Amino acid sequence: MLEALIDNWGDGAVLAVAGGVTGLVFGAAAQHSRFCLRAATVEVAGGVFGPRLSIWLIAFSVAVFFVQGAIAAGLLDVSQARPLAATGSLSGAIIGGLVFGCGMILARGCASRLLVLSATGNLRALITGLVLTLVAQASLRGALSPLREDLAGLWLLQGGEERNILSHIGMGSTLAAVLAAAGTVCAFIFARRRAIPTSEAVAAAGVGIAVGLGWWLTYAIAQASFDVVPISSVTFTGPSTDTLMGLVNAAEIPLGFGVGLVPGVFVGAGGMALLRREARIERFGRDTPMERYLLGAVLMGFGSMLAGGCAVGAGMSGGSIFALTAWVALFCMWIGAMLTHVTLARRMSPRPAGA
Repeated sequence: MLEALIDNWGDGAVLAVAGGVTGLVFGAAAQHSRFCLRAATVEVAGGVFGPRLSIWLIAFSVAVFFVQGAIAAGLLDVSQARPLAATGSLSGAIIGGLVFGCGMILARGCASRLLVLSATGNLRALITGLVLTLVAQASLRGALSPLREDLAGLWLLQGGEERNILSHIGMGSTLAAVLAAAGTVCAFIFARRRAIPTSEAVAAAGVGIAVGLGWWLTYAIAQASFDVVPISSVTFTGPSTDTLMGLVNAAEIPLGFGVGLVPGVFVGAGGMALLRREARIERFGRDTPMERYLLGAVLMGFGSMLAGGCAVGAGMSGGSIFALTAWVALFCMWIGAMLTHVTLARRMSPRPAGA
């Protein structure tokens, strides 16, 4: 079936449809579950293991379970995926992750959350996301690219087994899937104890399923195609940049998975918001200063390109295939976000009388 579709439509069109389907699932699930890494880090930084953390844990553990389960069953091979096969940067993962985590707190959302919120009518998220995308492009090919390359070159890591955590610890995909399944059960129990509605917990699982779906669909298309098709999954900084630059610079946008993913997420999140009557226009105000959001966008745009992905691209998609740099970047995003939140909380807390 895929061969016939590719013959009739071409690789790019089929990949775009696959991205659109994956995006619809991710957008609708992320909007309903309020999936947000920033919110989870804020809870942990405040010493609270609350509902937002449980949502993130469900999504992450389900993503790992589906991806590793598919690998164990012989339905997926990610050995040629860029986060594993290409040369990586540990310095980029560390510095970029810290910078991204800081920006995520300032902008009150990561790249994926900004896209989801934009679809619900949040103009703050829309403007912040556009600035993030422009800075990401400047970091990839523009004025900021020399700085990114210098920082990334400080500590490089060869592709292959050197970037694969499972190879380092001698664990197979079957055991990884079993452990992820156990983690999923624990995460659902945790969510139930935090009074998370069942529909939101299931939607959080949908976020993880979307990550697995992205990997499987691109792999299946790569297997059916005569051309070289990159295997990838849900990520936002790169695809958002390619889509925006295509709209600005070209009469036609080259079709691919990312080109379908971004509008798919927007439609899925917007549709869910309308269905649940959650869509509304939100603007900048006294309690939401534009300069703070824009600074966060700049930090996230640069940090994501340096780290090799955003909170979902590196953290979820890269994490689900156990790419070492992805796990390091995700860890540093947590650290950067929590340190920034604690610092801001201390600065904004009222001083004692006479201080």
